[in-house]
Amino acid sequence: MKGLLGIAHFTNKTDVISVMQAIWRSVHQYWNPHNFILGCSFLSFIKLTRFVGKRNRKLFWLPATAPLISVVLSTLLVYLTRADKHGVMIIKHIKKGLNPGSIHELQFNNPHIGEVAKTGLIVAVIAITEATAVGRSFASIKGYHINGNQEMVAFGFMNILGSFTSCYVATGSFSRSAVNFSAGCETAMSNIVMAITVIISLELFTRLLYFTPIAVLSAIILSALPGLVDPHEAYYIWKVDKLDFLVCIGAFFGVLFASVEIGLLAAVIISFVKIIIFSIRPGTEELGRLPGTDIFCDVNQYPMAVKNSKALIIRVKSGLLCFANANFVKEKIMKWATEEEENDSQGKRTVQVVILDMSNLMNIDMSGIASLLELQNNLASGGMELAITNPKWQVIHKLRLANFVTKMGGRVFLTVGEAVDACLGAKMAAV
Repeated sequence: MKGLLGIAHFTNKTDVISVMQAIWRSVHQYWNPHNFILGCSFLSFIKLTRFVGKRNRKLFWLPATAPLISVVLSTLLVYLTRADKHGVMIIKHIKKGLNPGSIHELQFNNPHIGEVAKTGLIVAVIAITEATAVGRSFASIKGYHINGNQEMVAFGFMNILGSFTSCYVATGSFSRSAVNFSAGCETAMSNIVMAITVIISLELFTRLLYFTPIAVLSAIILSALPGLVDPHEAYYIWKVDKLDFLVCIGAFFGVLFASVEIGLLAAVIISFVKIIIFSIRPGTEELGRLPGTDIFCDVNQYPMAVKNSKALIIRVKSGLLCFANANFVKEKIMKWATEEEENDSQGKRTVQVVILDMSNLMNIDMSGIASLLELQNNLASGGMELAITNPKWQVIHKLRLANFVTKMGGRVFLTVGEAVDACLGAKMAAV
């Protein structure tokens, strides 16, 4: 917006309120509309070529070359009309050649080395986070995979080499990535061609860029942005998962009203809160047997599943039974067992065994083991037994080390069907 409107003094903030305030203040002062007219003209030209390219596949090259054509034509137009004398902002002088080497200026005994290291760490975290987010947004559009480890190695290697010539900290540029995307670039070869072109231009053609208007460069960036806003995808997220939509909205409004970093932070915080909520309050479901089979499934999802009147079969829908959720799971199971007892009209206890399906459980900690032991004791005091089925090797290994399997009478089974037959068969035999 600064380049498109030709505003000399603009805010460094990126939130929409600061930008609109800066525009409002600048418009009410003296400003030259030639920059706006020139930028909008070439912005319309780029959008038109993109429309024509979509309608006629034979002209696929037209939208790809439109930014370059815009730069060449606008530079010639400003040079021939001397529009820079009438208020059009241009690039002006660009220093010729590459940066000289500066590795000999590297110092490790400087008193400010600690401050530099701290700043560098913060910059690295922000740069990697922002670049990964930008990369994933384009990856989702184009349907390819982003490897975070490769991205970090690439950024590190690139910045180490760049530091030898005192370059800025480089990362995945949002604006440049958007321009590449809109131009139809598919592979990293486009970046190699761009790098070679920049080197040649810095060595030979810097004088030719003197009259390039800044408004046209801004128009090229602005032309690439609308394609990155996908309201249909936002609606799809809302329809599928409301909590994921909350993450999306948090990131959107964080970027819109604060900065990219705040938007990313908001999305990460909301995601962690969602994970914590799911971990603290995991779902539990009562299982019943499908008629004519040995398959046990959720009675709420499959109403035809038949519950066993003498066995309460529970499955915990969590990958981890830990300090965060162990007490909640224990209380939920005890509540179910108590309700089954109270529902008996004659006051006679019908539930004889509680079977805990651990097929979803990946791991367990000491708090989880303690809660299972307490659950075993509570059930035993009420005349009920506890059995577990299909525990993963990490889980059963810890339970054996904690001597829990022995305390519960060794009632560990491979399937729910085996547990039902063994526990209730033993009860019937005892009777």
